[in-house]
Amino acid sequence: MSTDRYAVVGNPIAHSLSPDIHAAFAAQTGESMSYERIEAPLDGFVRTVEEFLGGSGRGLNVTLPFKGEAAEWVGKLDPGAAFAQAVNTIVEDPAGGYVGFNTDGPGLVMDIERLLPGRTGLSVLLLGAGGAARGVVAPLLERIARSLTIANRTEEKAQALAEKLDDAGYGAVEAAGFDGLGGGYDLVVNATSAGLAGGVPAIPASAVVGAFCYDMVYGGETAFIRWARNAGAVDCADGLGMLVGQAALAFELWRGVLPEVEPVRRALAAAGS
Repeated sequence: MSTDRYAVVGNPIAHSLSPDIHAAFAAQTGESMSYERIEAPLDGFVRTVEEFLGGSGRGLNVTLPFKGEAAEWVGKLDPGAAFAQAVNTIVEDPAGGYVGFNTDGPGLVMDIERLLPGRTGLSVLLLGAGGAARGVVAPLLERIARSLTIANRTEEKAQALAEKLDDAGYGAVEAAGFDGLGGGYDLVVNATSAGLAGGVPAIPASAVVGAFCYDMVYGGETAFIRWARNAGAVDCADGLGMLVGQAALAFELWRGVLPEVEPVRRALAAAGS
């Protein structure tokens, strides 16, 4: 019996923990599969995907900078991916072709529910209005937030995302620039690109005082987490749990079984991931 092949496509990709995560899921669930990293040329995403899936590949994860291009390539989008216009999981469609999903938002919410058990109806500040924010904002509103403020360095971009949410029927959403932020939030989620370069969004310290701060970048004590602790955050977490959670949801889409997230997250954290 041949082993089903899966992969993650990105550029760069050597740092990706996805092969380790999916190998752990396969061992845990007894699924026969392999999982690899594929670095696609910046101008060669479609060619790379079609070569993999046209051969023996059964499904793909997609990471930076190709999530938007993946949304354009697939034949169908699930509602979350359609709203975000970003795909991180490509699944075979039984009717033919491929369906694009975005498991980032549900993976984030899964981890926040682990960290803040039983807490809903939160006042949430989401930092950033780009692709990462679009991928998580709807699940936050559906399962975590009583109210949501989207803040971005360019306020107009935050306003555009807030209006898109309003058009989709989500209420209680406000937009702000970084300079205009106050405080009093229960949860602050950093979805800006600043963390990818080890930076911190230029927000006032008052925005995080007394809040639980979550950095979607993983890597332990990130720059944002260090800053937030010093600024008065009540507690902080990096995005490792989100990474494992979104992978578990992708695994379920491919294999029909949801693996346990927590043992894998703990093992990666213990290894310093």
